[in-house]
Amino acid sequence: MTCLANFAGLFPGRQTPLRPVGPQALHIEHTLVLVFAITTIVYLIVMAVLTVGVVRARTKEPLPVPLTPDPSTERRASWAVGIALGITTLLLFIMLIDSFRTSHQTAVLAAQPAMKINVYGHMWWWEVEYPMDEEPYRMVRTANEIHIPVGAVVDIHGTSRDVIHSFWAPNIHGKKDLLPGYQNDLTLRVDEPGTWRGQCAEFCGLQHAHMAFDIVAQSRKDFDKWYVQQLTASAEPTTSEAAHGREVFLTHTCVMCHTVRGTSANSHVGPDLTHVASRSMIAAGTLKNNRGNLTGWVANAQSIKPGCRMPPNPMPASDLNDLITYLESLK
Repeated sequence: MTCLANFAGLFPGRQTPLRPVGPQALHIEHTLVLVFAITTIVYLIVMAVLTVGVVRARTKEPLPVPLTPDPSTERRASWAVGIALGITTLLLFIMLIDSFRTSHQTAVLAAQPAMKINVYGHMWWWEVEYPMDEEPYRMVRTANEIHIPVGAVVDIHGTSRDVIHSFWAPNIHGKKDLLPGYQNDLTLRVDEPGTWRGQCAEFCGLQHAHMAFDIVAQSRKDFDKWYVQQLTASAEPTTSEAAHGREVFLTHTCVMCHTVRGTSANSHVGPDLTHVASRSMIAAGTLKNNRGNLTGWVANAQSIKPGCRMPPNPMPASDLNDLITYLESLK
């Protein structure tokens, strides 16, 4: 598929421009390879000429500096400099033209009908919103995971809720800055199913390095199934432990920051937790979503991600255990 396919095999593949899975990333990779090849060849030539010059200067007897320049030597030097300048100009124009071509190709999809997804950058997590058909009852909100159908054109409509962030999924597209008070669009398409990691690419504070997201490309059937499941309200507890866990959730500080549809929790300070158990990661890609990590995160997120907006939640061990049981039921 790409000219660096074999080399890209050395990388995990989930966050590298050397493993493009969409048309824009493919063009970006082409430009990357072209610029890398040209600059490498130029570097090797310059180093070879420099080496030859140094070797000759060390092996020849020093000659007196001529009082008048040799016309033939001057002509040869002028020709050499002129040819070098001509080649340099040609190579710069080649890279410039290819760069313009790539910029054009990455914008071509924007003219096509696209599925809309709103992405909001927070310190330090991603809020994802699906405004399907502009109907409030069909609105899906999730966090740090963007599910899209394979082959579908998707318009990422992004902004920031606090400081400057930058949305970057290198396997799929270039980066797009998200500025507070402004809205930027990024149109993309993924042609291969899989999970592709993205990252904030603009330094945004203490936990900038731990602000990741996943783009999950699925078949249309699987995406529709996921979407319908996300539309549902939270599941009713089926055990006494989960029921008590819901009570703990609704009577502690959790309810002040999070939403769980189907309950009285309706705050948008933190991620929507209606289907938190269906997500593969928590804390914006910092931890795998399992019981141990979820327990540590709820109890004291500051020990895992210092500076994040999630406060410690001191509570009896029995309450914490039941709360985690309830959160694990939210699939």
